[in-house]
Amino acid sequence: MKKCLAAVVLSAGILLSGCAGTPKMSVQESCKFLNGDTFVPSGNQQQQADQIAKHYQEVADKVAPELADPIQKMADIMKKVAGTSLGTKSPDQTAQLTEQNNRIGQICK
Repeated sequence: MKKCLAAVVLSAGILLSGCAGTPKMSVQESCKFLNGDTFVPSGNQQQQADQIAKHYQEVADKVAPELADPIQKMADIMKKVAGTSLGTKSPDQTAQLTEQNNRIGQICK
């Protein structure tokens, strides 16, 4: 039994370390990916905000670090929006999202 457990732990460690070392896309590949992104949330505003936050998080994990930073910030903002009773963005959150979106636009000219 101990041998099986050790094998499972070793296999899990190899899988996890393999995933952690997965290379991210280049900036050019990331921009192409973002331009082709067709994600559309569904449901009420709160559900949409939650879906958008999760989508941004998934995207941030895939793209080049230069783009991952602003996308991660957008994910964090949308998580806060999703945590509100109505799922609506405040004017300040909208401005922060616009700022991060503009950063992405500057990189993906």
